[in-house]
Amino acid sequence: MGCVHGKCCGRYPQSSDGDLRDFRDAGPYSAQRKHILSERSLELVPVPSHDFRLEYSLLTQRGYYPDSPDKENQDSFCVRTQVRGNPNIHFFGVFDGHGQFGTQCSNFVKDRLVEILANDPTLSADPVKAYNSAFLTTNYELHNSDIDDTMSGTTAITVLVIGNTLYVANVGDSRAVVAVKDGNRIIAEDLSYDQTPFRKDEYGRVKLCGARVLSVDQVEGLKDPDIQTWGDEESEGGDPPRLWVQNGMYPGTAFTRSVGDSTAEKIGVVATPEVSVLQLTPNHLFFVVASDGVFEFLSSQAVVNMAAKYSDPRDACAAIAGESYKLWLEHENRTDDITIIIVHIKGLSNSGGGVTDGTSGTNNRPATRLRKVSESSVTTGSEVFLSVRSDSSEVQSCQLVLSMNRSPAIVVPSPACQSPWSW
Repeated sequence: MGCVHGKCCGRYPQSSDGDLRDFRDAGPYSAQRKHILSERSLELVPVPSHDFRLEYSLLTQRGYYPDSPDKENQDSFCVRTQVRGNPNIHFFGVFDGHGQFGTQCSNFVKDRLVEILANDPTLSADPVKAYNSAFLTTNYELHNSDIDDTMSGTTAITVLVIGNTLYVANVGDSRAVVAVKDGNRIIAEDLSYDQTPFRKDEYGRVKLCGARVLSVDQVEGLKDPDIQTWGDEESEGGDPPRLWVQNGMYPGTAFTRSVGDSTAEKIGVVATPEVSVLQLTPNHLFFVVASDGVFEFLSSQAVVNMAAKYSDPRDACAAIAGESYKLWLEHENRTDDITIIIVHIKGLSNSGGGVTDGTSGTNNRPATRLRKVSESSVTTGSEVFLSVRSDSSEVQSCQLVLSMNRSPAIVVPSPACQSPWSW
């Protein structure tokens, strides 16, 4: 969703993984005639500690902005294999910039976050602590860089693979999802949870930090500002609740965490990530890391269903990006930037690991049970400690332990057509 002013600025950014083909399109569907994607080769990287491999591909597509034909793609991505020279550590990240200098923020964070992680000697021993430190250090460096991040910043969804364990760190409203085999079904289970005012815990936290939470219609007097309920993202995504300072019409962010956004930081928009930990099993087929341009009109389950139709992640990326692009134009006169990474998990055997959930005993359930952690707390189930960092005392006082009531993953039959998976 980004800031109320949208994503500003018109060409692909450079990635740490090379150049992408640039599509500058005259009309909304000319990109689709070019398959709307930047071609990437199929990559494969082994994880020798557990004798499996990751097969992945990605694409990024500039949005269609008829009023701003030269607007840049503010999404960026990073894939770094063999972090710290270790063949068992690999990093995947998507960064969705917003604001006037969103492209610069996105690229800055894409470059610095993984570098700080890679240079942290505690990464292997305590990945959660290293993740927290890397995000906060990156945020501090962005604040002190030449980039004006007063009203610009970026979200970040990242997955760190260490052996057979995924560490997923999220700031903002992009998303990571894992596909889990359950009999003849494939279940989509979220590895991250969008940080927006729709979440009661995040709403409560930013309110304590002084934010006004109102939709644009409420700010403009078209709806009652005293009504502090907005339904859910699916029904109210067109005019979501946003964050505003007490006596101003800014910054209008529809997310509650980001890197950068120094003005919004004063009302509770923080760079502290929520980190989830998942131990992989043979039932985990693949995971998806994508910007909210993918998930605006597609559920996690719909994305997994589409990806499961294709044995080649390049084809899956193209299909999902194409469907996302089409749905945007069915609902609006523009599209968002779209970036997606799909990583297939190949050859992982059942060595008796199972999912780490912070409890004793054996978990025979094939679906995912995430361990949600922060630097200072480990919890299970639906309870999570939301740690907040800021140099200002009013934000430091916003640390809360709150319950998050989340629906279980939707279970639907796996796609019947073109399914490559053998059970």
